[in-house]
Amino acid sequence: MTTDTRSPSALPLAGIRVVEFTHMVMGPTCGMTLGDLGADVIKVEPLAGDSTRKLLGSGAGFYPLFNRNKKSIAVDLKSAKGREIVLKLIATADIVSENFKTETMQKLGLDYASLSKLDPRLIYVSHKGFLPGPYDHRTALDEVVQMMGGLAYMTGRPGDPLRAGSSVNDIMGGIFGAVGAMAALMQRQQTGKGQEVQSALFENNIFLVAQHMMQFAVTGKAAAPMPERISPWGIYDVFSVKDKEQIFLAVVGDGQWKTFCEAFGYADLFADPRVTTNNDRVLARSWLIPELRTRLTLFSRAELSQRFEHVGLPFAPITDPQHLFDDPHLQATGGLAPMELPDGRQTQVPLLPLTLGGERLGLRLDPPKLGEHTDALLQSLGYSADEVAALHAQGVVL
Repeated sequence: MTTDTRSPSALPLAGIRVVEFTHMVMGPTCGMTLGDLGADVIKVEPLAGDSTRKLLGSGAGFYPLFNRNKKSIAVDLKSAKGREIVLKLIATADIVSENFKTETMQKLGLDYASLSKLDPRLIYVSHKGFLPGPYDHRTALDEVVQMMGGLAYMTGRPGDPLRAGSSVNDIMGGIFGAVGAMAALMQRQQTGKGQEVQSALFENNIFLVAQHMMQFAVTGKAAAPMPERISPWGIYDVFSVKDKEQIFLAVVGDGQWKTFCEAFGYADLFADPRVTTNNDRVLARSWLIPELRTRLTLFSRAELSQRFEHVGLPFAPITDPQHLFDDPHLQATGGLAPMELPDGRQTQVPLLPLTLGGERLGLRLDPPKLGEHTDALLQSLGYSADEVAALHAQGVVL
């Protein structure tokens, strides 16, 4: 369970209110990050709810993961009374975050140009497919920008582009949106003015592949896809070992080569002049790696893990994501927090990968049920109990 023992008021963004109009991954990640850091995040949903709640397959985990530490209010934004409620809510906010089409927000009067006239101090975070330019009219998805931005090329084998196994651009794009929002908050302290922050999937993807772009700039040679790349290290591979188990093993320097050879009694390899230095071993991979694959099949994954850990060499058993719930390090260090899913089931959820003051940023609010906080928020905006009841009866809120 989480080790965060701080009160909400002790968190860095305590007192900051965020109103978000988001769905799927990118926008919700921004709000989740700000919420984990202590902001009061209010998720404005349509009466039917965020469509992400109903996703199947690989999207089934989106809603509970990226909507923790938030409150939900369900409002009909197509109605005048619904828009009135939302504008009152935004009037209490420091930050508005959205990831819908620009035209959609403009039509509702919820774009930055409209809202900044009402409150010049407002910070507006817009999550898009592309930053303004020739592509900004296109509809983007994580997979779209991975394909056009070189990441799928780098992940797959030659001729077989492959998307990364996570929503990397959506998640990172949302985090960069949060970084921009926090930077804008700091600048507002100096200027008294808010501003629009924009984060985009395509530009995020370019940042991810920038190392390969710069590799070409430095060497003049195009980067090979990761499965076919020339490794800078002699041993940096996945090995199939006893009982058909798999493990990643790395020996990345001459000191580690000596340690490796001593740990496994490979005096013959250590004395071989063809593999004296790391660069020698890189050039010798065509015969060295098959030789090591043959030798290491004598060991189980557990035996190799134990020996590599004992001598301080890098290793990693190949792990399926569902097994990480039982990871002893995550369990011992507070990396997982208990959570109740919207349907009432209990689970655990990974937290932000950082500590502040030696503590993880924990879970204060489970992912909300649709409209769970509607009545409380309306009352906080000055609506009487009778008015709240009337809004429900009129179908303006849920």
